[in-house]
Amino acid sequence: MTKPLAERMRPLTLEDYVGQKHLVGQGAILRKMIDSGSLSSFILWGPPGVGKTTLASIIAYKLECPFYSLSAVNAGVKDVRELIETAKNNRLFQQKPPILFIDEIHRFSKSQQDSLLAAVEQGIVTLIGATTENPSFEVITPLLSRCQVYVLKALEEQDLQELLDRALSKDTELKKRKILLNESGHLFRFAGGDARKLLNIIELLTQYQSEDPVIIDNEKVTASIQANPMAYDKNGEIHYDIISAFIKSIRGSDPDAAVYWLARMVEGGEDPKFIARRMLISASEDIGLANPNALLLANACFDAIHKIGWPEGRIILVETAVYLASSPKSNSAYLAIEKASSLVRQTGNLSVPLHLRNAPTQLMKDLDYGKNYKYSHDYQNNFAEQDYLPPEIKDKSLWLPQQNTAENKLKEFLKGLWKNRFK
Repeated sequence: MTKPLAERMRPLTLEDYVGQKHLVGQGAILRKMIDSGSLSSFILWGPPGVGKTTLASIIAYKLECPFYSLSAVNAGVKDVRELIETAKNNRLFQQKPPILFIDEIHRFSKSQQDSLLAAVEQGIVTLIGATTENPSFEVITPLLSRCQVYVLKALEEQDLQELLDRALSKDTELKKRKILLNESGHLFRFAGGDARKLLNIIELLTQYQSEDPVIIDNEKVTASIQANPMAYDKNGEIHYDIISAFIKSIRGSDPDAAVYWLARMVEGGEDPKFIARRMLISASEDIGLANPNALLLANACFDAIHKIGWPEGRIILVETAVYLASSPKSNSAYLAIEKASSLVRQTGNLSVPLHLRNAPTQLMKDLDYGKNYKYSHDYQNNFAEQDYLPPEIKDKSLWLPQQNTAENKLKEFLKGLWKNRFK
C-alpha cells in the first residue's frame, strides 16, 4: 500500500528540513546544540504541520541515539514507566541517553508528567515534547523547569513554495502524473502554514482529477476541497478550522453559529480546556472593555471545566459561548497594546521621568528621583494632572475608546479629569 504523500516527503536530514530557520538554520540555537552532539531536554511548541515530529526524529538520527516515541492521546502512566524501564536497561550498552519523544505532551495528565520527572532529572532519557498548546498552561512546573521551550512558526509562503516544488519534482508517485501548476494562491491559503495540509491537498487534487494533466489552480483547489472537505485533514487538524469558525461566530455576535460549532467540537471529542481557553482569549480580545464581565465569566468557565467533567461541562461551555456571542464587542484593548508595542519598537528605551522614579535611598532623592510627584489621593477627586509618559511621547494617544455604552462611560469619566484629552 502506497504511503500518503506527506509521509513520503518527510525529510530525513536537516538539509531537507523546511522552515524554522530561527531554530535550525546555520548558527541558530538548536542547530548549535545538535552540531555539538550535546542535547538537553526541550519542548517544541507550535501549530500543527510545522515539523515538530520530523525534527525530533531527524535529531535522533543525526546524533545516532535510540528513539522512543509515545503519543499522549493513547499512552498511560504504565506505558511511560515501561518505556523508561526499557530505556534504562538499554542504556547499559551505549553511552548516549535515548531520546523520548512525546507527541501532544499537553494532553498528559499531571501523574503522567510526574512519571517522567525522575528519568529526565537522572539523564535516563532526553525528553523532546511536542505541543500545540502553551506549555506554561499544560506542562507541570517541575518538568517545564527542566526543559527549554522552542517556538516553531507556521510555514511562510516561501517555505510552502519550496515544499511544493520538491513534491512535484521528487516524489515518485507524483512524477507518474503530468501536473500543471498554474496558480498557488488558494493552495497556500488553505494550507495555512501547515506542511501536512499542503501535501494532503496536493494528493487530494491528484485523486479529484483522475485524468492527466492534473491542473493546480485556485478553482481546482477550492472545488476539490469542497467535494471532500475532510480529506485534506487526515490527521485531525480540522479542529483548528472549527475553533476558528467558533471564535469568529462569537466575534460576529451569532450565538446560534457559536453553539453549532461548539457542538461540533463536543461531539468530536475536543478537549474542553482547549475550548474554554479560546473563549478566555476571545473575551479579552474581541469583547474587552465593551463588557468586562465577559472576561470574568470566561475565566469562571475555565476554572469550572477543570472541576467538572462530561456531560455537565458542556452546559458551562455553551452558557459562556452564548454570553460572549451576545455581548457588545470592542477590540480597543488589543489595538492599544499593539499600538504601544509598535511605539516601543520605534522609540527604544526612553527614560522614565524623574518624578515617576522610585526613591528608596537618600542618594536617589538627592538625584531628584520622585521630586515633584503628585500623589493622586492628596487631590480632589483623587486626581492630579501631570505627565506620566516620557517627554518625547507625552502627547501620544494609545488607548482609543470605541463606541459602546461601557467605553463611553469610561471616556466621559476621563474627559472630566483630563480637560484636553479624550475628546
